[in-house]
Order: sequence, then C-alpha cells, then structure tokens
Amino acid sequence: MSKLFRYFKPYIGSILCIVVLLFGQAYCELNLPDTMQNIVNVGIQNQGITNGVYQRISEKSMQGYLFLADDDVKEDILDAYTLVSPDDASSKQIKEVPALENEPVYFLDTDLSKEKLDHLDQDLTQLQMTFAMVMQAMQKEGLSQEQLVPFLRQNGMETFKEQAHAQIESLGESTIATMSAQFVSAEYENLGMDMAHLQQNYILQSGLFMLAYALSSGICAIFVGYFASRVAAGVSYHLRNDVFQKVTYFSNENFGTFNTGTLITRTTNDIQQIQMAIIMILRIVIYAPIIGIGALLHVLQSEAGMTWIIALCVVVILSIVTSVFAVVMPKFKKMQKFTDKLNSVVQELLDGILVIRAFNNETVEQEKFEKANLDITKVSLFTTRAMALLMPLMMFLMNGTTLLILWVGAGQVDNGMIQVGSIMAFMQYAMQVIMAFLMITMIAIMIPRANVSALRVYEVLQTKNTILEPEQPMNFDIAKRGEVEFDHVSFRYPGADEDVLTDISFTAHPGEVTAFIGSTGSGKSTLVNLVPRFYDVSSGSIRVDGVDIRKVNASKLRDRIGYVPQKGVLLAGTIESNLKYAKPDADSLEIDEALAIAQAKEFVDTKPKGIKEPIAQQGTNVSGGQKQRLSIARALIRKPEIYIFDDSFSALDYKTDAKLRQQLHTSIQDTKSTVLLVAQRVSTILHANQIIVLDEGKMVGKGTHEELMKTCSVYQEIVLSQMNGKELENA
Repeated sequence: MSKLFRYFKPYIGSILCIVVLLFGQAYCELNLPDTMQNIVNVGIQNQGITNGVYQRISEKSMQGYLFLADDDVKEDILDAYTLVSPDDASSKQIKEVPALENEPVYFLDTDLSKEKLDHLDQDLTQLQMTFAMVMQAMQKEGLSQEQLVPFLRQNGMETFKEQAHAQIESLGESTIATMSAQFVSAEYENLGMDMAHLQQNYILQSGLFMLAYALSSGICAIFVGYFASRVAAGVSYHLRNDVFQKVTYFSNENFGTFNTGTLITRTTNDIQQIQMAIIMILRIVIYAPIIGIGALLHVLQSEAGMTWIIALCVVVILSIVTSVFAVVMPKFKKMQKFTDKLNSVVQELLDGILVIRAFNNETVEQEKFEKANLDITKVSLFTTRAMALLMPLMMFLMNGTTLLILWVGAGQVDNGMIQVGSIMAFMQYAMQVIMAFLMITMIAIMIPRANVSALRVYEVLQTKNTILEPEQPMNFDIAKRGEVEFDHVSFRYPGADEDVLTDISFTAHPGEVTAFIGSTGSGKSTLVNLVPRFYDVSSGSIRVDGVDIRKVNASKLRDRIGYVPQKGVLLAGTIESNLKYAKPDADSLEIDEALAIAQAKEFVDTKPKGIKEPIAQQGTNVSGGQKQRLSIARALIRKPEIYIFDDSFSALDYKTDAKLRQQLHTSIQDTKSTVLLVAQRVSTILHANQIIVLDEGKMVGKGTHEELMKTCSVYQEIVLSQMNGKELENA
C-alpha cells in the first residue's frame, strides 16, 4: 500500500479532517461512560450531591465542625461561607432553604476557585469522618450528642482525627464521596430543602450531556464516513484511470507479460480491494488506537484495580487472531490468482463460443469453469469459515470479560472500595479497549489482502513500456512522404530462442503497392506490425520518410498510417462513430467516399438508420465480411501516407475483392500513398508493384509477379497451388 501513497496527496485536507473528526468522536465516546457513572453514583446513589462541600449549612452544624477543626482549617471554612440571618434573607433564599425562617444559615460563596473547593472538600470530608467516629464512640457508651464537648475534652480529639484519616485512606474515593453525600443530604433535609428536585435536576442535566455526547459522536462518525468514502473513491478513480492509461500504451510485448484476464482483475477486483482497505484504514485503523489508548488511560486512572483482566483478555485475543492470521493469509494470495484464472476461463469461453458450439464441447468448457470456480470457492469458504469462527470466539471472550469484571467488582463494592456506577463505567471502558484491539486485528487480516492487490496494481503501473519514446524526437522528411525502408531487419519475440524475421531489406515507394506472401507462419503479419512499432526490431532499422521510426514519437508515426488488422475490429457505437474513430472531423462526403471504395456503401445504405445504425460490442451484429469492409473504410477515411492491410481481404469474395482493389488503386494513385499488403490469395497481389516472398522468416524473393514466376520457386509453388494455367492466363 505504501507504494501508492502519491495517490493520497490530493486528499491530504480530507484526511486531516478525518483525523480531527476521529479525535472528536473518541472524545465523545470516552465521556459517555463517565457521564453514565455520574448519573448512577451521584444522581441515583448520592441524590445529586457531587462532593462533601455543603452549599447550605445550619449555624449549629457549622459550630460543631468548627469545634472539631484546627485553627487554619477553621479559618478556611469561615472564609468560604457567608452567614445569612432570617432578617437579612430574601424570599428566594427562604424558598430554597425553609429553615432560614427560624435560624441563621451559612451559604457557600459562589466565586470560589476550583482549587479552593477541592481543598474545602478534603477538609470537610476529614471533619465529617471525625464526627462520625466520635458519634460512633459516644453511642457505644450510651452518650447523647449534647454530651459531645465533655466527651471530647475527656478523650481528646486527636485520636479520633487519626482514626478518621486512616479510614479515609483505606476506602475508595467513590465510597468516601457517598459517605460525604450522606452527611450533606442529612443536613439539607434538616434545612427543609427539596432533595427530589435537586436529584432530578442533576440527572436531567447529566442526561442532556450524555445525549449531546452521543449526538456529537454520531455526527462525527457520519462526516468521517463521508470523507473516507470520498478519499477511497477518489484514489480508486485515479488508480483505475492510470492503470487503463498505462495498459492503453502497452506494447504487444507488454501484453505478453500480462494476459487479458489478469489485467481485468487488477483494474476491477484488486482496486476494489484497495478501496475497501482505504475506507477501513481511515475509519477504523486510525480510530482504534485513539479510542483504545483513551479508554486505557481512563481504566488506569480508575480505582477499580481490575486492569489485569483487560490485559489477560487482550493477550488471549492477540493469540487467537495471530493463529488465524497465520493460517488465512496464504489463502488470500491464492484467491487473487484463482480470480485471474477464473476471468481467463470466462473470457476464453466467450471469445470462442462459436468454435465450442461447433465441436459440441460445451461440457469440456463447463468442466474447465467448474474446476476454476471450485478452486476459488474452496479458498473463499476456508477464509470465510475461519473469519466466521473468529467472531463467536471474540464475543465469548468479551462476555467472559464482562462476567469476570462483575464478579471481581461485586467483591469490591461489598468491601466499600468502589460504587456500582464505577463498575459500569469500567466495563464500558474495558469493552472499548478490547474492541480497539479487536478492530485492529481484524483489519490486520484485511490489509494484507489489500496489500497483495496493491502490489499487483503497482506492478502494472511500474511496468516499463518496451516501446520507448526518444528523448529528442526527430521530424520526418517531407520530401520522402510515404517511403518505407527495411534495412537488414531481424526480429525475435521476447524470450524466443530464434529470429522470426531474418535480414529483411526492401523499400516501399509512395503510390505503389508492396505485397507480402508466404506460407502460414512465415512472418508476414509480424513484418507489417513492425512498421507502426507494435514491436521494435531486434536488429537493423526501419525508416519512414527517411527517419528511423525509433527516433520519432510513436503517435506522430501512427498518424501517418492507416492500419487494417487481420481480424476486423469494430467498437460499440454506430457505423459513423467507428468510421470517425480514424478521423473525428470527417464530413459526410469523406464517409461516403471511404464506404464506396471499401465496397461497404451498398450494405450500409440498406440499414434502417444508415450510418447511424448501432454496432454491438465487438461488432457481433454484422457479418465477418461487413466487419472487414468497415475496418477498411475506417483506414481509408484517414487518407494516410501509408496503408497497412494485414490479410484484410480474406473475408471478401473474389468479385468484391477485385472491385475494392481496383478503386483502392485509383485512390492511392491520387493520394500517392504507400500500400503494404499482406495476402494469402495470389489473385489479391498479382498486380502489386512489388511482391516480397517470405519463407520461414527469410525473404526468398522480391519483384513483380512476372519476375517472381521466373526466379522464385517458393512463389511458383504458391501460385500453382491456388491457380491453374487457364486462371493464371486470365488473371
């Protein structure tokens, strides 16, 4: 995947937005357990009282605490409160604290800093616990609260303070907060305050915060999904474009390296795998560490003391996933290869369907397909079953972890070390940590498969075209328009042991027809395919208009050529769009002229829509002869310097062939174009200005028909095998 990082550059802004949104989502998700814990611990158990600091306290209770306090603590407490007498109280204050009608009440100052509030909370908690110890001791001796002062003078306060401090140190923070809340709650009830209203306000406020966090998390997730999809789709779009563009300019040698099936798989299935991986990386791989580390920090800061449970669960998860990973990963590599094979089998079946039906071999092809299909099915079933087994195991571990946390936490709640809300929050944070590890491990299985796909796509993108453009391209010599010269040309296919063509030399002049004939496999098509640089020569050189074709831009070279392949190729569209493929700005007169020369106008005019008649993909709705004539017309409409007809008249009857050659001869005389003509039929090349006879890749004859009949035995054999004496005389 790292090899494709350059495709992410246009989307850096979107990726940064995703990261920011993921931090926002994690922040909201991490605050949900804390808010829920507060609702349970504070809102339900502590009746909405957050700490041991009294917001309102009676003068009598205050005097009791001041009696127990040291001088510095006493001073801090008095500085934090303001005494309000019944005469000075407002109606709002009396409504809030009904006892204020009969006795003075201390009100906490609203402008205290958080630091002072925390310090005051510690002081009051110490005093509350000391008071509880004193009252417990007095109850044992059967003394009443009015005897508090004599009892303390007799027994001393320091002992009780030390006992209170030790008790606070031994209990958890949440338990101490609950005990402090009980003192505060009892005081509020004595003052006549509405505790139900206080509790409801706290729960409602906390619930609104919880709802806000949930909504914010959902909004962040929606935007993350939007940006992630946008980045993944954009990267895939550019990848497909680049792969298609790269393949478009592949040479024939490059196509020998990658078959059609694997190129289709790499352009579709492999890039789809990359797109899915990008979405998962942006939505999960980045998010999992954020939420996992955040939840782990909350777990470590909690007082539950059950971190070992999470560590144990994570170790078990990693062990299981690593084992599955080791077994499944090799199968993913096989899956992509089997997909290539399946595509190749299907493509071969569709391309050769007529031959398959003609020989009644549908069963044979079905067996090939079934084998390829079975191979990929077996691998897919294995990987799917392995992944399906993984999920129940993970759920079992998560549920087991929950039970273990409840079992250990119940003991701590019973010992007064922790509250129920804290256990609930710890469970949620534990699940977040475990889910983060689970997400990362699940993605760790998906990403290697995508990495295999990325390497396959990168292999196509990094493949060097064997037809190289010159660094300093030359220009054609205008004075030699259409001249083609082979100078001691030899050629062998990449990886072959011997030459296909050996030491070929000739010159094709403008306004003339140079024909090539020979037995099957003699190298005729290979020779003419060297002119448009579908391959480069192994030795020697080919010059067009006086310039070595390797020293000019391939596009400028091919602009001078009208090429008609051995097999007529039409593209999906209309007759008109296929003809204009060679010359987009061709007018109706040029189209009619090309169709007339190619002997195609007659059948085109019989079509209901004429040149607007639709052409199916690969031209399946026209006959072989019609397809070939339209291919010839497409080349003619361009009026190039050089025509290459690679056995392009093979599907034509003799009469049509003769008419086409006659009109083509008139046309090239007018345009002074060079014609390179490959043919199997002698009748097609009888009147060529120059005939090249090939035999096993070697040029064994060159000249006109009359000259070759006298000097070339190979040519004589070909002619006599096709024509008798009378036919030859008539020709």
